[in-house]
Amino acid sequence: VQLQASGGGLVQPGGSLRLSCAASGFALDDYAIGWFRQAPGKEREGISYFYRRGGRKYYAESVRGRFTVSRDDTRNTVYLQMHSLKAEDTAVYYCARASPRLILSSWRAPSNYQYWGQGTLVTVSS
Repeated sequence: VQLQASGGGLVQPGGSLRLSCAASGFALDDYAIGWFRQAPGKEREGISYFYRRGGRKYYAESVRGRFTVSRDDTRNTVYLQMHSLKAEDTAVYYCARASPRLILSSWRAPSNYQYWGQGTLVTVSS
């Protein structure tokens, strides 16, 4: 099982960026994928959850309406499209595969995810 996050970079406030999470060793149909971020000196924060079965998509309040998660089945890849970026969105972003035993009310807890990508840095600055 591997997850490869990419697409980070430097973007100006108000700009957009799309992150990719390429999965290998398993099918996205079978597992939920979470996006997390961790800013310097802060705890890792769950920002998005996506499980195709049941069409579940959840977002943290801090990104709702600005970030959208989607997937490309042909590439076995999940995307995080980010718009209207703010300085406070600066962080290392991670994708992770959820444990099958995850309870939905706890989707934001990192402990509910078994496999993690390596992280990609997003810097929002003018």
